[in-house]
Amino acid sequence: MSVEVLDGSTVMSFLEDEEAFDSCVCKRFAWLDANHDGLLSYEEMLRELQSLRLVETHFGVDIKTDPEELACIYDSLFLQFDRDSSGTVDLQEFKAETKRMLLAMANGLGFLPVQMLLEEDSFLKKAVEFESTKVADA
Repeated sequence: MSVEVLDGSTVMSFLEDEEAFDSCVCKRFAWLDANHDGLLSYEEMLRELQSLRLVETHFGVDIKTDPEELACIYDSLFLQFDRDSSGTVDLQEFKAETKRMLLAMANGLGFLPVQMLLEEDSFLKKAVEFESTKVADA
């Protein structure tokens, strides 16, 4: 983890560079695709969703969470990615939903820079690294 400064334009710039965004999404998809069949099953996605600990912590403190509530949340998130309701997520679905979520984050961040604690392999961290590379090359 590292503390980074970013704003909505950091994320938007990353999304607008199709090559950088696609490369990052393809790498994450391949990492999640444990059986290498080109599709993400619920179980493969669940591993990623559980690692995010979306509702199991509150301001960094673990909280007791009802397992049934967690299952409902994970089911809903999986359905967001599984746009064609096939029971699996293909690369295009994964890319489209990831982009939609990052656009929402960019809108939420707005134009004022904020400091955030980011996981090393997160899409937001990749956006910060992409921006840093652009600044260094300029």
